Amino acid sequence: MTAWLFKVFLLCLLNVAVALLLAPLCEGLMRKLRAAIHSRIGPPITQPYWDLLKLLGKEDLRSTRGSVYAAMPALTLGSALLLSALIPLAGMRAPLAFAGDLIVVLYVATISGVLIMLVGFASASPYASIGSSREMMMLLSVEPILAVALTVGAFKAKTLTLGGIINWQVQNGPSISMAIGGVAFFLALQAVAGKLPFDIAEADQEIMGGSLVEQSGPRLALFRWAMWVKQLVLALLLVQVFFPWPHFGIPPVDLVTTAVKVLLVLILVAVIDVVNPRLRIDQAMGYFMRVGVSSLAALAFAVIGK
Repeated sequence: MTAWLFKVFLLCLLNVAVALLLAPLCEGLMRKLRAAIHSRIGPPITQPYWDLLKLLGKEDLRSTRGSVYAAMPALTLGSALLLSALIPLAGMRAPLAFAGDLIVVLYVATISGVLIMLVGFASASPYASIGSSREMMMLLSVEPILAVALTVGAFKAKTLTLGGIINWQVQNGPSISMAIGGVAFFLALQAVAGKLPFDIAEADQEIMGGSLVEQSGPRLALFRWAMWVKQLVLALLLVQVFFPWPHFGIPPVDLVTTAVKVLLVLILVAVIDVVNPRLRIDQAMGYFMRVGVSSLAALAFAVIGK
């Protein structure tokens, strides 16, 4: 029993370390790519690390008081790290797979977005409240798409465990329903990551930072870190569940191939971010309604065995 707990602890530590350390690096690569497309030199890929260090060293200023409000940045980052421990790395079992299935993963994935929304409402700022209202609308539009897309995999594999879904996908190969579900998941990922054309909750030229406009110093560092971690973990979930090939059965090799696929997904997210203007909230709602229909189409294909 002690050996099992120690193994689980080490695996959790590995997943959390990968998420914490690589998420800013991925953000730095995406910034560098955006700068290259704009014909700029851009910041170094290590700039997000320096941004975090700078913010962590600043004074902790708050627009309101209260223990719950004070704990929200740590809770947001903690929920993103908990999500990373529920997602298996390439060729490895998720450290906390015994603690929850796909339903738990969806709940945990939603927590960070809800906390960011709540901290905006609690900030006593009209700009933050507007940003949180938009965040709520995006959350209600995007999360059902993620849920339906992942449900397609659960229906095909006849299990709610992520490991079971991934193993089924590896053994059975591509299918129409999983391909459509993967595309729907990716389109929703663009909004979850807060990238153009769906950075409506932040909209720097309109409401100056959205839900986090009143956050600064260490609090802002933790919120940003949590958003980068969630972006990385959801990209990992996308490639693991919907596009797990090639699968060699050798953990180090599978880890490298998975890292390459995740990087390609984030590069595509960055390219879309650069070449698209921001949508209005009504345009985004209509867009995600169409994406939601496509995810339901994927579920229908899964029901008929396609």
